[in-house]
Order: sequence, then C-alpha cells, then structure tokens
Amino acid sequence: MAKRVDTSKNYQATPRSSKFDRVNRPSSSNKKGGSFRNVIRMMGKTLLYVWISTLVAIVLLKFVPVYFTPTMASRKIDALLAGEPSKIHSQWTPYKEIDRNCALAVIASEDQVFPDHMGFDFKSMWQAVNNNMKGKKIKGASTISQQVAKNVFLWQDRSYLRKGLEVYFTLMIELVWGKKRILEVYLNVAETGKMTFGMEEACRRYYQHSAQEVSSTEAARIAACLPSPIRFSVANPSSYINRRTQAIKRQMNGLGGKKYLNKIN
Repeated sequence: MAKRVDTSKNYQATPRSSKFDRVNRPSSSNKKGGSFRNVIRMMGKTLLYVWISTLVAIVLLKFVPVYFTPTMASRKIDALLAGEPSKIHSQWTPYKEIDRNCALAVIASEDQVFPDHMGFDFKSMWQAVNNNMKGKKIKGASTISQQVAKNVFLWQDRSYLRKGLEVYFTLMIELVWGKKRILEVYLNVAETGKMTFGMEEACRRYYQHSAQEVSSTEAARIAACLPSPIRFSVANPSSYINRRTQAIKRQMNGLGGKKYLNKIN
C-alpha cells in the first residue's frame, strides 16, 4: 500500500537569499571598522575641544589676574598631607606697581635674553645638554616664558608629555600675551619662598614693605633664591645667597640698569 502524504501540515518555505542580499549584508569586519572610525572621530572631537579650551584660557589670562596656579595647588596639597600650615601667601600686583628692580633682577638671574627670544634660549639649552651628557651638574635652561607656561598651565614633573605641552603653551603665550604680560605674570606667580608666591608677597613677608619700594639689593636677593626658593631663604640668606646676590647686582648693571627694560615696555 502506498504511503499517504499528509498535506494538512503547513510548511513555510525558507526564503532564498540572493547574491544581492549577501552583498548588502554588513559583515563583522565592516562593523569593527565602523566602530574604530567612531572611536577615532570621538577622539578627534575631544582633542579639538581641549585645544579650543586652551585657546580660551590663554586669551582670558592675557587680561585676567592669575590668582592661583597648579604649582600653588601642589604645594597646598603637600602641606595638608604633611600636616603643615597650608595657607598660600600670594597677592596679585600689576606690573606698573612693582619696582623695575624686580623685573631687572629676575631677568639678570634667570633669562638675560628674555626680550630677544621667542620663548626658547636654544644656545643655553644646547650648553645644558652638553654639560648633562658630560656628567656635569645637571642644570636646566628654562626661560622665563617656559617657567610661566609650566607654572600657570601645567603640573610639576619631568615627563616628555609635560615638556611637549610646555613647548606649545610657551609659543602660544609668546604670540598672544607678549613680553610685558609674561613678565608681569612671572613676577606674580614665581615661587619666592615656602608657601609664598610673587614679588609683592615676598617683599611684604621678608622686608615689611611693598614691591614698589624694593631696592636693587633686596630684589637681587629674592632672585638669587628663585632656583630653589624652599631650600634657600630670603630672610636668612646663606653666604652662597649673599655671593649670588652681589653677582646678580653686577649683572643688572651690566645689562644697563632699568633702561634695559625699555626693550619690553
């Protein structure tokens, strides 16, 4: 007897896929490629926003007093962790209210070609590299512009990332701020003692008068301590600081005195 075929069951035919469907169907590799492009696009937007924010900060700080810096924050945190007094002593003072002895002293001490370079003293940098390679005492060659860029915008360490950003910010403040503004900021944010920043506060704490009344010797003594303001003391100068103070005074005279500052004014 022939076997009866049950036709009462409903069978659904499996649709055939055409070659066009196979072409249009996204493959896993395409999905991965799309995700990678999205990540790259997102990173690009993030970098663009960060770059724009740096431009805004640079332009804003050309006109707005710099009351607080990452260096000040670092010193405050260190003091809090050590259980020491953490008050920051700093008082913003316009350039015109700071005696020109202060500006001349820091230039004589830190960066004698400040009016002439575009943020970098390549000759001093090359000399420092040679000395360091020969095993001599390690000495940096940071200009006043580089120190301002580091103190105002960046953190304190010696990483290549920080150095690279320092180059960027140094060039930008040279272009946007100009020499007078860079020097004004430096005179207000440079570390001049333990928990002390700026020439005005240093003069008030150590000499009991404002930076408008500072003598050439007093300004030179503060500048003598700038390389290591926590180690060296303006109030109780060592014989080394006294010798360095006299050397800076000679350099101030050698530059031509206060008229040297006409290059930046």
